[in-house]
Amino acid sequence: MGTSKVATQNYILYKGMHELKPIFSLPITETSTLFNMGSNLQSFDGPTPDAVAFYKERGWVLIDTLNQEQTKQLQHWVDDVASWPLGGGEWIHHREMTESGPQLARTENFTPFHDGLRALLRHGAMLEVASALLEEEAVLYKEKVNYKLVGGAGFAPHQDAPAYRFIDNHISCMVAVDDSTPENGCLDVVSSRYDEILPMDERGCITADVVESMTWIPAPIKAGQTLWFHSRTPHRSGPNTSAKNRRALYPTYNALREGDLRDAYYAQKHQEWQEARDRGEKPGLSLIGDFQGVLIDE
Repeated sequence: MGTSKVATQNYILYKGMHELKPIFSLPITETSTLFNMGSNLQSFDGPTPDAVAFYKERGWVLIDTLNQEQTKQLQHWVDDVASWPLGGGEWIHHREMTESGPQLARTENFTPFHDGLRALLRHGAMLEVASALLEEEAVLYKEKVNYKLVGGAGFAPHQDAPAYRFIDNHISCMVAVDDSTPENGCLDVVSSRYDEILPMDERGCITADVVESMTWIPAPIKAGQTLWFHSRTPHRSGPNTSAKNRRALYPTYNALREGDLRDAYYAQKHQEWQEARDRGEKPGLSLIGDFQGVLIDE
């Protein structure tokens, strides 16, 4: 497939963690050149009518959101977050055990503590795309970095919706921090199967018979691209068997008319983790059991 192009698009360019410089509605020729991804997936330069129609038909869409300079800044910001101490604040680090030893698997609840990432996810181009695809004003519901470093585990086939109990209309996005390939565990998605909650096993993942009946589409994407998908779009990812890291930022947005529920989500998650510890159990990475690695409890 080709790549759809449009004349203008809104972007935000950030210079450093504390100095935010917005660039709004500039012609493409006045911004840094966007990546031409060269993958099999059709991509769009923003939430154009064609992009929205593609999303409504398939339940996912690939959008070229960050230019090269913005992508480099994002990579520095994720390095910032990864350097924060374990148990050093209200952010949440999760570690996994790999063949090479313990390493970060995920960080959550970091936007209150990082100016650049907060601005990126709560304003500007990201919020604009989320609102366009939801077809109403959006607000950030939750955020995480899945590191999937070398040797990192994958995620079983699942839908996000069962884990998000406060909201009905929501959308998630994979912002590629590094290039994402089949070798390092890119996402696989299923088209046009987001009309219902599919049968689940005891972990909250899609049952094996349903998984085998669906056509899974690998979605390798370049750093700076964003893969948006409906909360009921089936998706999965394999382990990182390559020699390169595959970090990805995952914001989820809900319709603002349902309320700003981010604090309620994290309060619920903290409560469920504490209840698990009180029972002598290890808290899971997610509210469903899709993670296929071995977690290390702090």
